[in-house]
Amino acid sequence: MNKSVLFLTPPFTQLNTPYPATAYLKGFLNTLGIESRQADLGIEVILELFSADGLRAIFKEMDENDATVSENGYRIYALRESYISTIDPVIRFLQHKNPTLAFQISTRNYLPEAARFAQLDDLEWAFGSMGIQDRARHYATLYLEDLGDLIKEAIDPHFGFSRYAERLGRTATSFDELHAALEAPDSLVSKILKKLLLQKMEIWQPEVVGISVPFPGNLFGALKCGQFLKKHFPKTKIILGGGYVNTELRRVSDERLFDYVDFLSFDDGEAPLKFLLEHLGFVSGVERDGQNLKRIFSKKNGVVCFQNGAPEKDIAQRETGTPDYSDLFLDKYLSVIEVVNPMHRLWSDGRWNKLTLAHGCYWGKCSFCDITLDYIKNYEPLTAAMLCDRIETIILQTGQTGFHFVDEAAPPALMRDLALEIIRRKLTVSWWTNIRFEKSFTPDLCQLLKTSGCIAVSGGLEVASDRLLEKMKKGVTVAQVARVADAFSAADIMVHAYLMYGFPTQTEAETIDSLEMVRQLFQSGVVQSGFWHQFAMTAHSPVGQNPADFGVQMTGPIFEGFAENDYFHDDPTGGEHEKFSEGLKKSLFNFMHGAGFEMPLSDWFDFETQETTIENNFIETELATPTENNYRPNSMVVWLGGQPEIAHFSKKVKGKNVEMAELVFYRQKDETSFVTDAATGDWLAAIFPKLVVGRHEPMTFQQFNNDFEMAGVGDFQSFLSGKVWGILKNEGLVLV
Repeated sequence: MNKSVLFLTPPFTQLNTPYPATAYLKGFLNTLGIESRQADLGIEVILELFSADGLRAIFKEMDENDATVSENGYRIYALRESYISTIDPVIRFLQHKNPTLAFQISTRNYLPEAARFAQLDDLEWAFGSMGIQDRARHYATLYLEDLGDLIKEAIDPHFGFSRYAERLGRTATSFDELHAALEAPDSLVSKILKKLLLQKMEIWQPEVVGISVPFPGNLFGALKCGQFLKKHFPKTKIILGGGYVNTELRRVSDERLFDYVDFLSFDDGEAPLKFLLEHLGFVSGVERDGQNLKRIFSKKNGVVCFQNGAPEKDIAQRETGTPDYSDLFLDKYLSVIEVVNPMHRLWSDGRWNKLTLAHGCYWGKCSFCDITLDYIKNYEPLTAAMLCDRIETIILQTGQTGFHFVDEAAPPALMRDLALEIIRRKLTVSWWTNIRFEKSFTPDLCQLLKTSGCIAVSGGLEVASDRLLEKMKKGVTVAQVARVADAFSAADIMVHAYLMYGFPTQTEAETIDSLEMVRQLFQSGVVQSGFWHQFAMTAHSPVGQNPADFGVQMTGPIFEGFAENDYFHDDPTGGEHEKFSEGLKKSLFNFMHGAGFEMPLSDWFDFETQETTIENNFIETELATPTENNYRPNSMVVWLGGQPEIAHFSKKVKGKNVEMAELVFYRQKDETSFVTDAATGDWLAAIFPKLVVGRHEPMTFQQFNNDFEMAGVGDFQSFLSGKVWGILKNEGLVLV
């Protein structure tokens, strides 16, 4: 019997879609001919917990423990029979398997309601126009959150829908508290987790279990899995990897961690996994010494050791294979609705296949970012053709055509090539990704991206202060962000801005000025979604490594052998950042819903603030400033419209008959037309098919110029500044 690997995603990440790490690794092992399986224990635990039987177990445990709960908790307990009778239909509804239930849910007479529903009075204006399905899913989401509150209060204080015991994994410089929690009696959640894991082990009998820990909120669940495996399957080797391991455990020395796992794998997992499996005898005829491994921590003779002796290079991205989503219960994920934030809704609503366009970040300079780590600093793009091959394969696997490209910052040139390849292959996909707001994103490129299926982008505006953006080495200005966001918004692509406050040396005045910039961006309609977070100094960022260069002082915490990432710091010249949190979030909530633009900025805070120094029409003025169309000779000229109908007729001009042409364009909803001279009309009718993606080799702007001049239809520069060119640009002629 062939040896096999089981990949696990522990509780909890997302309700609506699987985290992609295990699918990537399974796809890679496929290229090596090594058998593997995978399971998302997060969604499986949720489905077992939020079922009629699961709720019965919750209420039974409350009875047995004589649990003392809040008034809200008791309300849920008192309505327990109603919750038990409704939970299974609601879960099926959120899985898109029971759509007609929306009519009952929307009446607000079907679901029991507790504290989460109190916010509806405040939110009604924000989603009054939602359809029945969306409204019902929002109510169902509140219903689940009420139950989640009860579980956290009465059953397991570590519970959260997208995180489990996150507090234990955050800034966990010592392993003591985590170790104590792991050794405590299992909660109902942990019991369900271990029961499901036992089922996987008995069915698949793997020799190796690889557990991905992307976030602090997955660590406790991962180690609970390791604890169970060590006790009941002692011969099974356990590998821990993922984002948390890569960023937090690079200096780990506490040997107690290895009571729960055998190996830690760092950075890109493919090469460490391949060499480790060779060492464990997975590849016949290949023997690899235990010292000849790559980026692996393990315990030997009671001491934690780092092994990085393999001379071979990492696996190139083009050789990692296509992510494989088999084994995962793709039809059982839940689409919930967070109505407050449009981008958060994308995160939580719908099943998104996750892919990366490129490994690492092509910019890699931001001073607050972990640019010293592999996942940022080592940039390696894929080709558009290979990406589309993977897209087509994943669509066949999953039946889903939505893609979230999870890049640190998607490269504009590769986005352009991917869009062209998607259009050439006539793929129907919807996709979104993270970007830098750089000037390469012209209105033409944004229109091309929209045509290929792009529905949203997110990017870091951060502090909305040019002084601080320069200090961050973002490489953008607020005005540039506004113009790029305007280009995306004009193409009907949603724009989400990541916003930061509390960057080193940021003054209170600069925070107010940043808020004014944000207010104007939303009022201008160029940004539709946003999220404020307070600056955090991390160990692998330039600020964390050289705090004095940024005017701050690191004050802790003391490293005690386990995790190291988040640092505490003093900012002697900066403002009192924490006090701005509530006002910034409250104002943003209103701006996202088109409200509060006329309020003085000081009204958002319960303390006195300075007046903003930003002109109240700064963004409007920047957007109104014309930009020159400096068309590059090697830009591709692409026609995104349809082939027009052309009709010729004669027209008397100053007593002479002049041959004219009318071109009619039939669009999805309507049609438009324009009239030009016959020669120009005939040239356009002949050139359009050459500009359609996939019919011919792409035509450059210089070739387009030459073709015009060879046709002898006039002066090209006059053509570019004339009415016809403007019409063509509006109808789908783009230069990218």
